[in-house]
Amino acid sequence: MSDLIAQYADLSEGDVEWLHLLAGDWQMVSDLAFADLVLWLPTKDDGFVAIAQCRPSTGATVHYDDIVGALAPDGQRPQLAAAMQEVKAQRSREPRWFGAYAVREEAVPVVHEGRAIAVVARQTNLGSGRTPSRLELNYVESADDILAMIARGEYPTRNAATGPRRGAPRVGDGLIRLNSEGEVLYASPNALSCFHRLGVIGPLVGQALVEVTAEIAQSQDTVDESLPVVVMGRAPWRTDIEANGVALSLRALPLTDQGQRIGAVLLCRDVTELRRRERELMTKDATIREIHHRVKNNLATVAALLRLQARRMDVPEARAALEEAMRRVATISLVHESLSQTLDEHVELDDMLKRALRLAADVASTRTRVRTRQTGSFGMVPAQDATPLALVLTELVTNAVEHAFPEREAGVVEIDVERTGTALRVVVADDGVGMADDIAALGRASRSGLGSQIVQTLVTNELRGTITWEAREGGGTRVILEMELREGQPGSR
Repeated sequence: MSDLIAQYADLSEGDVEWLHLLAGDWQMVSDLAFADLVLWLPTKDDGFVAIAQCRPSTGATVHYDDIVGALAPDGQRPQLAAAMQEVKAQRSREPRWFGAYAVREEAVPVVHEGRAIAVVARQTNLGSGRTPSRLELNYVESADDILAMIARGEYPTRNAATGPRRGAPRVGDGLIRLNSEGEVLYASPNALSCFHRLGVIGPLVGQALVEVTAEIAQSQDTVDESLPVVVMGRAPWRTDIEANGVALSLRALPLTDQGQRIGAVLLCRDVTELRRRERELMTKDATIREIHHRVKNNLATVAALLRLQARRMDVPEARAALEEAMRRVATISLVHESLSQTLDEHVELDDMLKRALRLAADVASTRTRVRTRQTGSFGMVPAQDATPLALVLTELVTNAVEHAFPEREAGVVEIDVERTGTALRVVVADDGVGMADDIAALGRASRSGLGSQIVQTLVTNELRGTITWEAREGGGTRVILEMELREGQPGSR
């Protein structure tokens, strides 16, 4: 939509945002009107181009094919131009035929800050030919009020909640029409069923809805503060009300004329099952986070025990082995700590690795000051990959710190990260003494140690990737890790 606007017209940022707000919240208008809505933008050559369209879920559509990007046909252009010039809705006296069915057309100017910036074409398929019911008449009258607000620049409402939201009511879920005092003028059968399940007895028409809901809310421990404002139709907000084990989602749309409130449309939906599932998911999430927290605590205890045992060892080799085991356990503990703080099974690996690599460098270096430097970002990594990946990187950094800088006071280990979707490439490089001339032989020898065996096993079996050792240009060693992250994780930052 933004691309089409930039291509065919010269609108201000405010005008563009206004059109986006309209197109983001006009499905309700299409459903109420039983009509297709097409947003036509005037072009620089006095034509019109379709920049958005919406089909009704309550009736037959007119446009079976997408027409976004198409130019208005010659027969429709005079009506669209008249709506723009007169800043007034234009309705055709005679229907226009689309093949085998007739279509009633109306052009409504989209007004923003007193200017018509586009036109909404309301196209109703007349193919059914049946007498409209009371429900349909109330739907269409509500649509007429909203389209009139569009022509006056009073819709969309700036502080209305737009965009997708779980539990958001739709027209078919239940509709209530209110007058300016908040009394019910009409309630659809679905709306009546919603409030009957909530505990309301008898009809709603003629009652003040705020009084009806106030009686229900008295028995509740917590009530949304916006509930009275919404059920009176004074603000275009959404709210929930729960009673007797039933949850309703309510959305109000105030109807205005020249800034004066003349009534409101209230949409309602029974979201009891949705809320139950949400609570179950919240309970499961809390349980999973608690499990990760307890695992982290247990691993921290194991690491502490290994540290105490290492201090009591007189044999240097045994002490070093216990310290390495302590470091590995501590790395796994950091992953579980990160998982215990999130709502999903993904880890923000960058911050956690900084702590783990700093710990690895501090433990492994005795006389040499080694700095770790990272470029690129891991982003969010699935838990299945986070633990083995963290272990592999800490092992590689530890190996570089221990063996790359003999007889040196300082050194640098660089971690370069490249991520494209699920493809991950990590290069761990140091500026140390480098590898021997026989790189292949040294590679076989380097993998004979426990740490290198752990790395090779994790990369091959857990990460399903490849790892290679090679000499770094200018001196030092490069270790290249390439892998594919598991599917379903959020993208990198």
